[in-house]
Amino acid sequence: MEPWTEMTMNQPRPPLTIRMHDDDHVAIVANDGGLPAGTVLPPGVPGAGLVLRDKVPQGHKVALVDIVQGGVVRRYNVPIGYALKDIPAGSWVHERLLQMPAARELQGLPMATVPAPVHAPLTGHTFEGDRNADGSVGTRNILAIPTTVQCVAGVVAQAVARIKAELLPRYSNVDDVIGLEHSYGCGVAIDAPDAVIPIRTLRNISLNPNFGGEVMVVSLGCEKLQPDRLLPPGSFPITDERDAGLGPETICLQDDHHVGFMSMLDDIVTSAAPHLARLNARRRETIPASELVVGVQCGGSDAFSGVTANPAVGYCADLLVRAGATVMFSENTEVRDGVDQLTSRAATPEVAEAIVRELGWYDRYLDRGRVDRSANTTPGNKAGGLSNITEKAMGSIIKSGSSAISHVLSPGEKLRPDQRGLVYAATPASDFICGTLTLAAGMNLHVFTTGRGTPYGLAECPVIKVATRSDLARRWHDLMDVNAGRIADGEETIEEAGWAMFRLMLAVASGKKTWAEHWKLHNALVLFNPAPVT
Repeated sequence: MEPWTEMTMNQPRPPLTIRMHDDDHVAIVANDGGLPAGTVLPPGVPGAGLVLRDKVPQGHKVALVDIVQGGVVRRYNVPIGYALKDIPAGSWVHERLLQMPAARELQGLPMATVPAPVHAPLTGHTFEGDRNADGSVGTRNILAIPTTVQCVAGVVAQAVARIKAELLPRYSNVDDVIGLEHSYGCGVAIDAPDAVIPIRTLRNISLNPNFGGEVMVVSLGCEKLQPDRLLPPGSFPITDERDAGLGPETICLQDDHHVGFMSMLDDIVTSAAPHLARLNARRRETIPASELVVGVQCGGSDAFSGVTANPAVGYCADLLVRAGATVMFSENTEVRDGVDQLTSRAATPEVAEAIVRELGWYDRYLDRGRVDRSANTTPGNKAGGLSNITEKAMGSIIKSGSSAISHVLSPGEKLRPDQRGLVYAATPASDFICGTLTLAAGMNLHVFTTGRGTPYGLAECPVIKVATRSDLARRWHDLMDVNAGRIADGEETIEEAGWAMFRLMLAVASGKKTWAEHWKLHNALVLFNPAPVT
């Protein structure tokens, strides 16, 4: 790709196509609004001299060569489909012209065969964070109120509103008060084998580093998920003498001393005060970048995700690992078609086997629900130029960078202090389920890339939003923190964008607000619950 000179917003930019590998049969159109039929691709771009036979929307593929019926179509130098009819050079290549390749089997995979790249450690990078009693570090100082069951969500929401209005202004060092509300806890097979996933997810979110070890639980009383099962004694840090040997402080709405709705609210508000006081006494201190636990995720993806935003995030992920930090990537269905890339990058054969185990479990889970993998991609992904999950997977995996995969987490599991480096968290791909599970794993900073646009946000930790295209960044100027579209525009390299993102992460971890925080784009927790409903 040849970078162009700066032009005014009123001047059309010359036709630009982007090819990911020299052996690719297709390139994507980078121009805002796409290119009309009859466009001649200029010198210096892939397909130079070709005349477009069709109008090709932005982000969509144009055939660089004649492709015969049944012939392979390559992008990222992998087969992303087989032509359902002859596709002449210059044609628009979209999902209706392609037969999706079969998924790679989980046998005969390369296991820990790719040596980890050797990079010099990054030292001297720090942020200002809150050190917790268990050694973990928060990037935010939040009072979180876990709930055992969906039935109390309405009461907790009103109590949180009162705490914010009446108490929070007195505690200037506390960033927020949130209720950990969800739709679980009763009406489910609580003893089913897979019930361990939502239960440990809720438990581990309650212990997220951004909550400072302060635990107060709101319970209804009659639910299946009782407080001592959610947070048994010994499962959470002791913050004062009251907690020693006991379960978490619990407000049970069915207790006899509650007389009317207002007494329930009063009890929650009163109980919150000492927790707020302890959180308020904390002060940010200089922390090495190695204490960051960063989740990387994409949603509302388009064909630019694997060209701009995700490669920049991948470069930044390598910088973080070099600094000693932990990076978690995830999304089972979005990496499944590149499983050989994951197992080959595993640090050890045991890690590779864990990847196969988790993806195999998820294959069987989808089979039980009779869900075909073609359900991913979404209509929006296809409108953005992604033809199928094979193509989407290639652009998704790249945000993990190039480091060796050091550990694998099952859904809802929490990172141990010794689990650092690049970690695969085996979560579903759905945005808020994935976000919920990486919070449970211990994420204290989140990076979320998007090409179609989504107002995704989490109350529990800061979310840095990265736009894949300059058009989206301009239109959603007060929602996107980073414009990775500058890479496609020729204004920034992947390396420059990765370093800028690394510096932004340190600033956000130190308290700089993201747009999602500014607008309080807080979505409820969405649990992965493969256990049956009773």
